[in-house]
Amino acid sequence: MSRPGRAQLVVVGNGMAGIRAVEELIARAPDRYDITVIGAEPHPNYNRILLSAVLAGEKTLDEIVVNPREWYDAHGIRLIAGNRAGAIDRAVRTVALADGTALSYDKLLLATGSKPLAPSIAGLGFPNVRAFRDIADAEAMIAAAQHGGCAVVIGGGLLGLEAAWGLKRRGMSVGLVHLMPTLMERQLDVAAGELLRRDLEARGIAFFTNSQTEEILGVDRAEAVLLADGRRIPADFVVLAIGIRPNIDLARAAGLDVNRGILVGDDMATSDPDIYAVGECIEHNGQVFGLVAPIWDQAKVAGARLAGDEVIYVPPPVFTSLKITGVDVFSAGRLAAADAADDEITLHDEKRGLYKKVILRDDRVVGSVLYGSVADGPWYVELMRARADVSSIRDQIVFGRAFAEQAAVVPPRDVPTMAATDAGSAAGWWQAA
Repeated sequence: MSRPGRAQLVVVGNGMAGIRAVEELIARAPDRYDITVIGAEPHPNYNRILLSAVLAGEKTLDEIVVNPREWYDAHGIRLIAGNRAGAIDRAVRTVALADGTALSYDKLLLATGSKPLAPSIAGLGFPNVRAFRDIADAEAMIAAAQHGGCAVVIGGGLLGLEAAWGLKRRGMSVGLVHLMPTLMERQLDVAAGELLRRDLEARGIAFFTNSQTEEILGVDRAEAVLLADGRRIPADFVVLAIGIRPNIDLARAAGLDVNRGILVGDDMATSDPDIYAVGECIEHNGQVFGLVAPIWDQAKVAGARLAGDEVIYVPPPVFTSLKITGVDVFSAGRLAAADAADDEITLHDEKRGLYKKVILRDDRVVGSVLYGSVADGPWYVELMRARADVSSIRDQIVFGRAFAEQAAVVPPRDVPTMAATDAGSAAGWWQAA
């Protein structure tokens, strides 16, 4: 029910990005809007990042809920779950839902997320072939694992590796097919990728790298995966995890400016000033997003702008970590030196499974890759964010923060602490991830 004096805000997307923006908004201006949230899934907001922990049996679905239904009620937010937004009419400012309902808005926030990439191969429509994007996918994978058998994961990035490990933990034999020679090639260099492969092979996962999927074989359901070189991998279940693309269908049909994603400015506004967008669906200065740190900052800006505050988005350093218990991986910024002017400082102990690389440009950290010991990952991101001059600790930096500070080379004011950064600090993202 509309309350006097309040504008109508409709949020399309009940995921992490949209609800984080709502949290920011109500913290700044709790009485500014009547808020309606539309979610395609029949669930309250949950931490999608932790689906891999649910699959691996380390958390339950209830434990990954971030905002239970009581939270919506407590803040006067109307949640429409299990109903998809079908169209936006910008002329009359309405959003039409799949069930025929039409919602009026004064401001609209799009947080439509992403879609799994799907190659043009036969067999993707079999009932035992799934992506790994939501609770329904996780539940299907858990159900399949109860029968044992063989699973094949297509894709050796973050999500594919986490899916493979979760299914292995659930008792399935798992093979992973990856087109590239190096696992997680977007986040790891060759040395770190080989350590990762070695450790996961020791846990029983079979890898087929440098391999292209030709077809998923079967009659009524998947029975095997055929590779381009003719090899057949038995499959009682297949997981497709080769990447994502922004979900721009709703925005494009509404006539908003789109490219790879929904185009937004530094204020998170689209080409329509009454419509904002955040998360995996957007494109900002030619960049699209799939990791939590930049998306959290986008949500903070969108919420502030909806509250009437002048805040702009500055993309933070991008970093990521793999969520497989006992496997410590961290990556941030550049993976390799761009030219001869850059410095690569490495520490590699293959026997112990330890690898560290820090990349410097003009005496500033622009990238790092860590394997086996990742505690200093947030510190490297802090240095990147602050563009700190590290020339005086160049010889110590690869050994980590404790060693560098023990050497007492850098005054504390030159290396900002976590407490000195803003609410969107690297430390916060590290803990949230």
